[in-house]
Amino acid sequence: MKNIIEVDHLQKSYKKRKTQEVIEAVSDISFVVKPGEILGLLGPNGAGKTSTIKMICGLLHPDEGSVKIKGVDNTKHRQKALRHISAVLEGTRNLYWRLTVRENLEYFAGNRGVSRKTAAPLIDDLLIKFKLKDKENELVNRLSRGMQQKLAIAVAMLAESDVILLDEPTLGLDVETGYEVREILKSIVADYNRTIIISSHDMDVIQDLCERTIIINKGKIITDDRVDNLMKFFEVRSYSIKLGGLLTKEQESRLTIVFPNHLYTADVIQATLEIELAQSDEIYRLFDILKLDATPVEAIDRKVVNFEQVFMKLVKGETAHAVAQSI
Repeated sequence: MKNIIEVDHLQKSYKKRKTQEVIEAVSDISFVVKPGEILGLLGPNGAGKTSTIKMICGLLHPDEGSVKIKGVDNTKHRQKALRHISAVLEGTRNLYWRLTVRENLEYFAGNRGVSRKTAAPLIDDLLIKFKLKDKENELVNRLSRGMQQKLAIAVAMLAESDVILLDEPTLGLDVETGYEVREILKSIVADYNRTIIISSHDMDVIQDLCERTIIINKGKIITDDRVDNLMKFFEVRSYSIKLGGLLTKEQESRLTIVFPNHLYTADVIQATLEIELAQSDEIYRLFDILKLDATPVEAIDRKVVNFEQVFMKLVKGETAHAVAQSI
């Protein structure tokens, strides 16, 4: 099968309780998820991301459109479709805190109709893979946040579903445990042949894990592209220029008009100019301004950008047209 998930023209609206005003949360969203990929599904608060996630998981019925999971419509054939997807939503709420680690795994395996004897080899494998073996008889409410999160993901693995959807999988974790969870998620794809959808506000996680990202804002998809493509697009247009002298007032004025988002810092004898070029030929306009007073250029370096900067620029609509043309 070419696509494991097909989201087709989803729409969802709500009415405000007091005013009965209709709010369009999701507006004609379509995308696909391929088997074996790690996809980032992102958006600022109120963008429609959560509604989209809930419709994929079958927790919310769309007003229009459909979601197919492994070819099965999750509205028309809900139970059959949802066999192929597991979700860890809102942290560790899918755990029973007064049961031990192993008891949680045995309980949720039993909920899936799997006997304790049959589930034992998979549970043992998950305990080792998720580094929970030495905590298997510990009550969940005594575990650290990181241990609880790893157990929540292990519980989702018990279903042996094709797709795992994770909402903020590293939220509240210390740096070391956060990296450990990232490595576990990579191994889930590599060793268990699963597909993962991640929703997160931690852009380092998205940059490290995801091959592709979909960004939703104001109910619409504004970007659907590979993470490395987006990084390259912004990197080649972001420059740090070290000047051997100070800019004149006229030069500063022209920079503000032509490049309103530039950053200029100066000390007594030299200055640094940080600038983003919407098009590559804008470099000539920049040099025309520097030539006005023969300002010496000592070095030009491409700025290192991170995915959080890329995300913010896309959400704010900066260079969105140029990105669309380049993809």
